[in-house]
Amino acid sequence: MKDSDVVIIGAGHNGLVTAAYLARAGLRVTVLERREVLGGACVTEELWPGYRVSTAAYLCGLLQPRIIQDLSLDRLGYEIFPKDPAFFSPFPDGRCLFVWRDDDQTAAEIAKFSQRDASRYKEYEAFLARLGAFIEPWLLTSPPNVAQRWQALWALGQLGVRAIQLPSDDLVRIVRIATQSSRDFLDSWFESPQLKASLATDGVIGAQGGPSTLGTAYVLFHHCMGRAAGKWGLWGFVRGGMGSIAQALAASARQQGAQIRTGVEVSQILVKDGRATGVVLTTGEEVPAGIVVSNADPKRTFLRLLPQGVIDDSMRREVEGIKMEGVAMKINLALEGLPDFTACPGTAPGPQHRGTIHIGPTMDYIDQAWEDARRGVPSTRPFLEITIPTTYDASLAPVGKHIMSVFTQFTPYALAAGSWDDLKESYADHVIETIAEYAPNIKNLIAHRQVLSPLDLERDFSLTGGDIFQGAMTPDQLYFMRPLPGMAQYRTPIAGLYLCGAGTHPGGGVMGASGHNAAREILKDWRRYSNATSSNASPREGNS
Repeated sequence: MKDSDVVIIGAGHNGLVTAAYLARAGLRVTVLERREVLGGACVTEELWPGYRVSTAAYLCGLLQPRIIQDLSLDRLGYEIFPKDPAFFSPFPDGRCLFVWRDDDQTAAEIAKFSQRDASRYKEYEAFLARLGAFIEPWLLTSPPNVAQRWQALWALGQLGVRAIQLPSDDLVRIVRIATQSSRDFLDSWFESPQLKASLATDGVIGAQGGPSTLGTAYVLFHHCMGRAAGKWGLWGFVRGGMGSIAQALAASARQQGAQIRTGVEVSQILVKDGRATGVVLTTGEEVPAGIVVSNADPKRTFLRLLPQGVIDDSMRREVEGIKMEGVAMKINLALEGLPDFTACPGTAPGPQHRGTIHIGPTMDYIDQAWEDARRGVPSTRPFLEITIPTTYDASLAPVGKHIMSVFTQFTPYALAAGSWDDLKESYADHVIETIAEYAPNIKNLIAHRQVLSPLDLERDFSLTGGDIFQGAMTPDQLYFMRPLPGMAQYRTPIAGLYLCGAGTHPGGGVMGASGHNAAREILKDWRRYSNATSSNASPREGNS
């Protein structure tokens, strides 16, 4: 293997984004992936013959349009099917609510529950779109380094200038969203418990908190600000499963000369005289490089991959203090047919099968599920987000068969009693029973199932604590505080070592922004170093 300018630890989607941009700029890039399959948690795997499953991440909505365009992903196999309807929420009383791609169609649905809410829904969607447009430029920029006071003041001042251009009502709402609960935010807009429960789900997916928990309003907005599916807040299914994103990114990187190795695990980052100089694999092989980029989460990077003594006790305590603990289980099912929902009967493919299906009839129900998890107990009444990707992409399963993805909250990583290895199958049975309350035929349809507990998410996908966001998306861990103050620009205290994963700004979801931003900062430093040394190692002319 030829020498590398850059070695990237992990071929998750952010690592591949970084690789593609750096290779496009002319650097010699090597990506090292522990598993045999690319994508990290953004992956498609054939779990059973003929069934190709998005094992972990299951929907796309946040992937940045600029990245899609820059890296020509749509010419390399990436294609998205926008969901329509976006949501299907069945309720215990036999009623249901569809949230459609078309706002007028959704308003007509909402009118079954509240005429007032129906009249306000388009205004609500318009506000989220304005807020998304306001925030979007910051997704692909680096936060200020608070250790450099003037830089921080300048960046915050720019944000303030843009903020005062907003309508006053919007500005007030933006300030509130930063710390508000989903319940308070939605109560300010709507009166229907059914509508609020359906919308509140975006505020708790992957989060440690229920609708009444402070900070969940931002998580709700985080899930609503993407437009990969063509409309703010709309999500979709990727043809071929989520792994198609990783394959397209890998193809883009390889076209520019990047090397990607699978089945190789990094055991340690090499550090000499305070500078990262490469990595060593579990086989003992050393891979030297002038720059090391970790797509692993900050805890794994600093506490497990760096040699002892490289970081001091003060920094170790800071890293240990990063909130990083998942509360979700993923259950993947192979089905012989489609579920028959009491609230919307039928086993032929219909709108009830094409949207995200929410089992969480009220915000109180979801809050109680979180309260169970907060005590270290898997929720007695779990909140479920269910999708059936084969209603859009039949190639994922044998003819007439289907895949069902069940994202299950709240299942705490740290249990008060017992082990997930002992409990996960029986708890999955409980989840299926919960689905059967709304779709009684579900148990007879299941041909195969895979259960991934928070502990499995940690072991299989290297997500510390099973946290799908690589760190809680709470106000104290966002923007220039992510992952830690002074480290928000993807650089670390170790020279030549950078972070590019979701543990950095702007956070979790299959967004690619962290990888994009990290590549930009690495190129700045590389060019500065190359110019200072007049080295022959400077990159070829290219785009950045």
